[in-house]
Amino acid sequence: MHRYPLNPLAALVLSGLLLGCSKADSSNVPTADTAHTASKVELQAWQPSHAARAESWQLLGNDQRLAADAEGLWLLDAGGNRLAQHPGNFYSLDVRQQNDQLLIATTATASQQPTLLRTDTSNLRLRQQLILPATTYRIENLCLYRDESHNLHLFVVGEEGMGDQWLVGNDNRLLDTAAHVRSLRLPPESEHCAVDDQQHLLYISEESVGIWAYGAHPEAEQSRQPVDMVAPFGGLQDMVAGLAAIPGGLLALDADARQLHRYRLTGDSWDSLEPIALDGTVEPERIAVRTANQQSELLLVDGDDGQLYQTRIAWPGSAHTSDADIPVLLPTVQTDPIPSPGDAADDPAIWLHPGDPAASRVLGTDKRNGLAVYDLNGRQLQYLAVGRLNNVDVRHGFQLGEQRVDLAVASNRDHNSLQVFAIDPASGQLRELGQIATPLQDIYGLCMGSAPDGSLYAIANDKDGRFLQYRLNGSNGEISAELVREFAVATQPEGCVVDDLRQRLFIGEEGEAVWALDAGADASTEMTRVIGIGGPIKADIEGLAIYQHPEHPYLVISSQGNGSYAVLDAEPPYQLRGSFRIGLNSRLGIDGVSETDGLEVTSVNLGGQWSQGMLMVQDGRKRMPEGNQNYKYVPWQSIADALQLD
Repeated sequence: MHRYPLNPLAALVLSGLLLGCSKADSSNVPTADTAHTASKVELQAWQPSHAARAESWQLLGNDQRLAADAEGLWLLDAGGNRLAQHPGNFYSLDVRQQNDQLLIATTATASQQPTLLRTDTSNLRLRQQLILPATTYRIENLCLYRDESHNLHLFVVGEEGMGDQWLVGNDNRLLDTAAHVRSLRLPPESEHCAVDDQQHLLYISEESVGIWAYGAHPEAEQSRQPVDMVAPFGGLQDMVAGLAAIPGGLLALDADARQLHRYRLTGDSWDSLEPIALDGTVEPERIAVRTANQQSELLLVDGDDGQLYQTRIAWPGSAHTSDADIPVLLPTVQTDPIPSPGDAADDPAIWLHPGDPAASRVLGTDKRNGLAVYDLNGRQLQYLAVGRLNNVDVRHGFQLGEQRVDLAVASNRDHNSLQVFAIDPASGQLRELGQIATPLQDIYGLCMGSAPDGSLYAIANDKDGRFLQYRLNGSNGEISAELVREFAVATQPEGCVVDDLRQRLFIGEEGEAVWALDAGADASTEMTRVIGIGGPIKADIEGLAIYQHPEHPYLVISSQGNGSYAVLDAEPPYQLRGSFRIGLNSRLGIDGVSETDGLEVTSVNLGGQWSQGMLMVQDGRKRMPEGNQNYKYVPWQSIADALQLD
């Protein structure tokens, strides 16, 4: 048994949906002895009455088979008899079956356009059709993928390493218009693909090199891990041909060696089970599979003469367990992209309009160049190019000379300073007030607090673990600050938030824990551990925010390591209330969220869908389409409903 390491393939490894199939009639297909010890399998030639020369096949429930060739799509029974035909000239084929309907993906040969069809299972009666734009490259193969929110995606694998991921459907229906999710960078000899919906993995064969696994989730990073390589680097003897995903594993054809390789996914690797010899074939190139009750029915295409073979093997199932299911919530608004490219957006804050909550503003840092200001519909209203601002926070009612203004303070990494803005209480317009120097060498996170006597504080931290707490002063009409307290954690911090009502400060030590301490200027700096890394929280701990429920305040934490958000009681004993993720909203065309840095939340009724408040999060990967990072808004009501909060 060979073992190939499995490192994280995506920011999100979620549990998904795997299409169930009915058990086929065992009298039709011979069966191998066991998946662990079988070295040979009996192949049975299968000769259909139609589509006999088709290269693309799929096995369906009720012993049906689907084929694509130059005369169309063919629905056949187990004996090879025609049940239905959809005319056309097609190649490549994948399918998802749901009850009495099929979602079919194929390629129109002449136009090189990926084509999606929703049909009746029994007769291919067309219910819906979606034709994607023609590609600039020849399509080698197509693979469907259904994510944890029932969204249907299409992977297009092209020549010379070109490829794309498209959103094509949801809730067992096709979209009216496909949405491009991301471009793929694949190996130059990519040809075959297969997707494991449950493990969110896309498998790609590189003909003379080996098999690669990519994250299939729309929020997955563009990285790959080897499943197996061609000798002498792995267990494959020669040329990688057809692939087929099975629950928690993969089947692959070693064409010239005439072998079927089997890989079972474990917690951190793929176990390579003993290959099965495909005696009687000349050059097996394509494979279709249907698995039920630990039995896999196989249909093979011999590339030498086009002969079809069928057989059956036992499959022990997966030794891998995915993360526990947690709710996936949908963003309902996204902001305009941050002006700077790359990893630029970082931390949001919210300014609440005193007379018209719907006119409130969201501030978002651009850690490459400044601060953006958005309305509640996500439109950018203002941009202040003042330098590399990392974190930002807002407080109301600051006395600046004879004026009373609202205040925004951000950590400026260009000058290791506090960058201060005044916010006009009537219009929400921001203007610069200046900077306050600090002795920090690498300023990073920042939050603000308001004391019972009305004093405002800015609390900044350094990557070395130091925290400096400043009392802000504007009595003479200019901004100044007095250092009133210092403390430190052992390793790098960033996120922090002050619960003004309870005078409690929460700080995030990215790779260790969230801590709580008194927020007062002269209070003890003794810290209480709120929650540590492990379980629902995976490094890095990033944004922290307080939802001010009148009876039960909640602490919201960005757990960057597993792309989730944890909600805890913001009072001892800091009970965990649950976690959630933010997924793709196909109805509104808003991509999901991953790699979140900062976040903010408010409990104020902002009207409409924000009647219970809202959560704002930074999105580390902008997709659908790909572009500069932005911020996403989620109604608090959906969080409360999902986690059954008071």
